[in-house]
Amino acid sequence: MSFTLAIVGRPNVGKSTLFNRLVGKKLALVDDQPGVTRDLREGEARLGDLRFTVIDTAGLEDANDDSLQGRMRRLTERAVDMADICLFMIDARAGVTPTDMIFAEILRKRSAHVILAANKGEGAAADAGVIEAWSLGLGEPIRLSAEHGEGLNDLYTQLMPLADEFAKRAESHAPEVEVDIDLDEEDEDEDNFDARPSLSISPNKPMQIAVVGRPNAGKSTLINKIIGEDRLLTGPEAGITRDAISLRTDWSGTPVRIFDTAGMRKKAKVQDKLEKLSVSDGLRAVKFAEVVVVLLDAAIPFEQQDLRIADLAEREGRAVVVAVNKWDIEDEKQQKLKDLKEAFERLLPQLRGAPLITVSAKTGRGLERLHDAILRAYDVWNRRVSTAQLNRWLAGMLEQHPPPAPQGKRIKLRYMTQAKTRPPGFVVMCSHPDKMPDSYSRYLVNGLREDFEMPGTPIRLTMRGQGDKNPYKGRKKSTPSRLRKHLKGRSAD
Repeated sequence: MSFTLAIVGRPNVGKSTLFNRLVGKKLALVDDQPGVTRDLREGEARLGDLRFTVIDTAGLEDANDDSLQGRMRRLTERAVDMADICLFMIDARAGVTPTDMIFAEILRKRSAHVILAANKGEGAAADAGVIEAWSLGLGEPIRLSAEHGEGLNDLYTQLMPLADEFAKRAESHAPEVEVDIDLDEEDEDEDNFDARPSLSISPNKPMQIAVVGRPNAGKSTLINKIIGEDRLLTGPEAGITRDAISLRTDWSGTPVRIFDTAGMRKKAKVQDKLEKLSVSDGLRAVKFAEVVVVLLDAAIPFEQQDLRIADLAEREGRAVVVAVNKWDIEDEKQQKLKDLKEAFERLLPQLRGAPLITVSAKTGRGLERLHDAILRAYDVWNRRVSTAQLNRWLAGMLEQHPPPAPQGKRIKLRYMTQAKTRPPGFVVMCSHPDKMPDSYSRYLVNGLREDFEMPGTPIRLTMRGQGDKNPYKGRKKSTPSRLRKHLKGRSAD
């Protein structure tokens, strides 16, 4: 990416709509009511032949206190400081407001490159607002319609010279990368080579982690502590996060992409349209994730909604880690931990053996244990077992507990193989697969967990019939035509 562009302006001027158009996806939530966006959202933007990073920000409001609006404004000002270029948007139909005048003055002082855009500029109703935008003293305004994609050519024209300038600057500051390599030199660590297959985690392909849970469990605070900066909006109010925000970072040497999601309440309580959009955005993040961290509040763990969220992650086939937050304010830690483990085993049998980690998002205690548990869960999620091992194991399981014989017909389990990983999926070839009871499938799944060290991860077990290899089975019996003619001739004689 050649440069970073931050889109700033008052609430409801169309910043998220333009962000979605530049990235080519509906990543940011969009609604008619103001103040939908609260966190900073980054995306890879394309405009003609330009490739750059674009940041969607919360609406600027005239608030400097510690209220939610004040905290949102400080986060947006931070984005202005981070960005190379600021695109200041106003509503052309509403015209220039006193708040626009205040923020235009702030941007002149804080940003070296400010581009002014008058959005919602389609039609004659916006003419007066576009002319009025000149009074902000930020040069000629671009007449935009983010909804309809109008004015993007003018935005490209203004960005092009700045992009060239940033590209030249980056080239002049590029480090020397040519290194002489002695091909005859032996690798001293050759004997220490780790023969285990390496997991496919790299800066180009980071591990995808989604943090989910009920409102006010501390998801944003936890992620801020992991990345080492106050990047996400936090506070005592429940339901602050609305968008599923993804952030890339290096967590203790592991490249990760962490999704912060909106708190998920019971479906019956979700009436507001915006909250429905937020929850569906969070559910989408679970589907894209590889590891799901279900964050509980230590004061009220394993409520019905927590169980539903954990069950959702298991049904989606994701590696699951359960983290109990706010552990720093817990008094009876030993007894509480014992009760938590007992409740976990009883209420979530489908995730038996999944890691249960106590953390404090506020102080950072327990984060290393959480990191290690996530790596272990990811490793198990990617585990592969050879067919020879599986069939030796299956023979032992059959000897220990043979399958039932419904209607007097014993089900024969012939052989077993692993069909997939992420999560581990196994296929058992057998007779009468439709008559196999669920209890016997659970017996095999639990055995796989224990004997091949796959605790907690979802395991998919499919019973499949081999079928009959006779190609004529099921065909209608018929006499060949030549034989029919021959027999017909003989009968005539």
